[in-house]
Amino acid sequence: MGALLLRGARCAALIGLATITCASTPAFAATSSVDGADTAWMIVATALVLMMTIPGLALFYSGMVRKKNVLATMAQSLAAVMIISILWATFGYSLVFTGDGPWVGALDRIFLAGMSMDSVHPAAKTIPEALFMLYQMTFAIITVALVAGSVADRMRFSAYLLFSIAWFVLVYVPLAHWIWGGGFLASMGVVDFAGGLVVHLSAGVSGLVAARVLGQRQGYGYENLSPFDLSLAVMGTGLLWVGWFGFNGGSALAADSRAVMAIIATHLAACAGALTWGAIEWSARRKPSVLGMISGAVAGLGTITPASGFVAPWHGVIIGVIAGAVCYWACTWLKQRFKYDDSLDVFGVHGVGGLTGTLLAGVFATASIGGVSGVIEDHAEQLLVQFYGVAVTLTWCSGVTYVILKLVSVFVPLRVSREHELEGLDISQHGEALQ
Repeated sequence: MGALLLRGARCAALIGLATITCASTPAFAATSSVDGADTAWMIVATALVLMMTIPGLALFYSGMVRKKNVLATMAQSLAAVMIISILWATFGYSLVFTGDGPWVGALDRIFLAGMSMDSVHPAAKTIPEALFMLYQMTFAIITVALVAGSVADRMRFSAYLLFSIAWFVLVYVPLAHWIWGGGFLASMGVVDFAGGLVVHLSAGVSGLVAARVLGQRQGYGYENLSPFDLSLAVMGTGLLWVGWFGFNGGSALAADSRAVMAIIATHLAACAGALTWGAIEWSARRKPSVLGMISGAVAGLGTITPASGFVAPWHGVIIGVIAGAVCYWACTWLKQRFKYDDSLDVFGVHGVGGLTGTLLAGVFATASIGGVSGVIEDHAEQLLVQFYGVAVTLTWCSGVTYVILKLVSVFVPLRVSREHELEGLDISQHGEALQ
């Protein structure tokens, strides 16, 4: 009898535990902050931004180099994906988005420690933290890949790998924390919705420094360095353009009206930038080039990026027109005046575009859209704050990039030999070539 009573008590306890568990499951699900619609959108946005690097940027860049360097140029984009993904998951995400230090984050999420299926980040409370981490990873990837365009046709692949690792650690990680991770620039009120400073200006000014350190390509200024296949560049532009919807729209971190407004402003800025660049060429050279139109589109996309979640759609048109004109000037007059060989105009398009867009965010920011007012709403102080953010980014990125290049050159030559450059980087660096 005692045994039967003991068994009965155990069964009752198990049934009670099961009842409590089943009853608590709906309550947990009801209080969970993860939203299915937001999560679905951010998965799509993450895929779109990764697509911007491979194949988007890979095609865009390789279509503008000579045939003998197409594969080597694609390899740089591919390498950025592989290396930065590992580094971001290992410690990059933690140093950018955990901790509250003004200069750099903490190591709370090193090797993604403590990240569970149910955890969320304070900056994105309606999507899983793992998805937020993955989305931000794609930004780090394309930023590092962008820099390669300034030194195309002449940088040694081994040097590029070492440079990418060091640049990610010493330039991208601190800058991203300062602005997006709660660092000192964020506390001062600097706004950068999707990467005008963190992505475009940092890559552009670093690319300019790298181009100056490596020197001009063989034959620069007197040989034909025209693109091998602009059709590849046009296809790459299309992939970048569509991917930018995830880049800017996804930066709202939710499937909401702000994401839609950012996408509309982004698309209109790209259209206005392409039309403006083409119109200037048509007026100056009597013919609008395909290269000019796609360059204008990318200029518009890069320039609207920091402002996209703070401005109205019609502001995107104005910003796109300004982007087309300013970036055209930077890629023609400014480049010729100072005779720097920025192979694929990373500084002229992304650097100048990111700088311009960051300042214009301080002009056109609308409180009803992004919660921040700019000059048009009688808040001129925001423009001054944006100037400060630009100054810090220019100073940090240019100085640290120069030091990194000098350090890398101690271990491996930065540039291929003259013979290898004339032969082509496809053969000399990878042992392959297009037929």
